[in-house]
Amino acid sequence: MTAAADLVLTNGEVHTLETSDETHEAVAIRDGRIVRLGSEYDVAFLAGTETETIDLGGRTVLPGFIDAHTHLDFVGRRLVHADLSGAASAEECVDRLRDRREEVAPGEWIVGYGYDESGWDDPDPAPLDRDHLDAVSTDRPVVAFREDMHAASVNGVVFDRVGDEFPTADVRATAGGEPTGVVVEAAVDVLYEAVEPDADEMTELLRAAQRYANERGVTAVHDMTRRSVKPRVYRKLERAGDLSLRVRLNYWSDHLEALREVGLSTNDGSEMVRVGAIKTYTDGSFGARTARLSEPYADADAGADASDAAGGTADSPAQRGTWVVAPDDLAALVADADAAGFQVAAHAIGDEAIRAVLDAYEACDAPGERRHRIEHVELADDDAIERLADLGVVASVQPNFLKWAGEEGLYDARLGDRRTQTNRYRRFLDAGVPLALGSDCMPLDPLFGVHHAVTAPAEDQRLRVTEALRAYTSGAAYAGFDENRLGTLSSGKRADLVALDASPWAVEDVREIDVSLTVVDGDVVYQQSEPDAPESDAAVTHDGR
Repeated sequence: MTAAADLVLTNGEVHTLETSDETHEAVAIRDGRIVRLGSEYDVAFLAGTETETIDLGGRTVLPGFIDAHTHLDFVGRRLVHADLSGAASAEECVDRLRDRREEVAPGEWIVGYGYDESGWDDPDPAPLDRDHLDAVSTDRPVVAFREDMHAASVNGVVFDRVGDEFPTADVRATAGGEPTGVVVEAAVDVLYEAVEPDADEMTELLRAAQRYANERGVTAVHDMTRRSVKPRVYRKLERAGDLSLRVRLNYWSDHLEALREVGLSTNDGSEMVRVGAIKTYTDGSFGARTARLSEPYADADAGADASDAAGGTADSPAQRGTWVVAPDDLAALVADADAAGFQVAAHAIGDEAIRAVLDAYEACDAPGERRHRIEHVELADDDAIERLADLGVVASVQPNFLKWAGEEGLYDARLGDRRTQTNRYRRFLDAGVPLALGSDCMPLDPLFGVHHAVTAPAEDQRLRVTEALRAYTSGAAYAGFDENRLGTLSSGKRADLVALDASPWAVEDVREIDVSLTVVDGDVVYQQSEPDAPESDAAVTHDGR
């Protein structure tokens, strides 16, 4: 006799995403796995006296979203510290930091996360500077991290405390040589170390962040981690039964030797926490003008500082960006990690950086089998896209970045006409490049990302709804060697799924859809307290499925 299910979801529109049109009315779950998909009649046979049954009221069910590139502790930091995202001006950021000042004990750092000057009301915005943050406090350290996490702004107290540790090249200065208060890249790392949470604070941050993620339908994350207690806290939460996300830990390259010494490699771990890739940088970001380009930034002179003398040479950081990890060093690291059996995930945004990563991967015996990844891979030309496909390298991309790709947006200012050559997801898919979507916490919200992927400004950037959903589910699962247990809905796979209040194929703005229910490993980890009636009669507005 077939055992009863633990959980039955009925009266839904269940999209398996294994094929474009396969749907069911109900799903039964037992011991953390899907045991049956089918009609309400068929699935009802698995409902026993102790089975929990949830009537979905016609809602749309999808595989749980897998965020292929995130920093979950930074999601928690925004929830706990000053959240500067969405601020309309420098003054509003200052006000939020002042509010945070009243919440922390005397002597503690006042920290804010997520400011983005490109979204301010000012027609010619500049980043937060030392004067702004001195207005928050002149006797306590104040730091505001830019949304891209490659730049930060600090007050005078911070310079007094840790300024000697900042590499001179990463400190922005006036023509007279005075620090503006803006620092980038390696100098930002100094600040991260200064405010790095201990185990107790990290537990608070991760608990808050996973609640936030579950509320947005996220069931698994590929979390970038460096010199942090995060791995220990995740495993402690798992042992206590308090982890409601599957976590794949992509360790920074400076952890490679330690991982090798203790005998860990890619895919080692438990059902909920596994070792992922070795993560490295090559360049920075467009926002900080540190992404490495083959041609100068369109607004290169605006990014010049004292070290770049009115725009500097053709190869200066203000003109073409920087190497965070030089190509020769990158090639050596990739060869070492690949030989040790690790997947590699290399951050590369500018076209020159992307080429450097592809060169390093091309020297490996089987980069496709290792599923080596390029994180962001934004300004990829046609040759780079063909090389990605030929090598089988995963493009781990963030459609959230497309919010900057429109006319008069940040990318227009930084890149000019090249803005339409960024994030060419349509070209990636058509060329056969494995595509995985993530958020990079800008913000962590898959439906926000799907919206931007299907409404992107340029045709080469635009995906269909089904393609975007698959890249956020099965595509991300593939990037994490998880396609046999996650990413689609079928009998035998782990029961990770999300129920939405409206169909993403039948609304004009996917961002506006509410998550009604999130299930991880068969457990309901989020349920809307008073769900609205689902939208079932809206006209299809997107280009196909």
